[in-house]
Amino acid sequence: MTKLNQIIAVEKGVKSGALRDLTDAHHALQKPALLAGISRTYQPKDEDGEVLPPESTRVQVKTEDVLRRTATVLTRLFDVTATKDWANCVARADVVVDGRTLLADVPVSYLLFLEKQLVDLHTFVKKLPLLDAAESWNFEESADYWRTEQVRTIRTKKVPRNHVKAEATEKHPAQVEVYYEDVPVGYWTTVKFSGALPARRVNELLDRVEKLQQAVKFAREEANGHEVTDQRVGDAVFGYLFG
Repeated sequence: MTKLNQIIAVEKGVKSGALRDLTDAHHALQKPALLAGISRTYQPKDEDGEVLPPESTRVQVKTEDVLRRTATVLTRLFDVTATKDWANCVARADVVVDGRTLLADVPVSYLLFLEKQLVDLHTFVKKLPLLDAAESWNFEESADYWRTEQVRTIRTKKVPRNHVKAEATEKHPAQVEVYYEDVPVGYWTTVKFSGALPARRVNELLDRVEKLQQAVKFAREEANGHEVTDQRVGDAVFGYLFG
């Protein structure tokens, strides 16, 4: 009995082969010389006239033959695709995470959708903003964000001071050098806030996404192992089209 994953495996090759054959058939029918044939003989007017050999060209391409070959090739494609699509309607599996059925009886087409979405979600979660690890954070329930403890720092101001390098004399004034000294003038009390997430929370979310990704892939493989019934639609289609 054929399984869905086997049909999926051969579908791509059948499609490319059918497209190639259809293209070749189309090109052949666009060359009038290949479809044309002729036969002619020559008879001189007089008995002693010049004798010429007969000429003939065979028909190399017959449109009906091309239609039959095309129908044969496309019938295989139509049947393989129909078998896959019919099977996709009934191929289902459960998505199980940590022994718990998260989604039951999921169609294989939706499992494929989930796989693609989870790739994007993994990228999204991986880039979530993280709290600065250099700070100590506490969650503020009422405000629904994180905050640090108060930190008190001194505010200073530069005040000019004079340094007498040489005292004044009768002949020379005093030599004074001006310098600046940092003098405390007040205190800053700082509390930082953040709407980012702790690394532990982001890692937990990533772990959940990855577990679900694995579960969906497993479910898809299980669904693709569903036994299929070979469909025969090509004969009906091309029997009508080219019959």
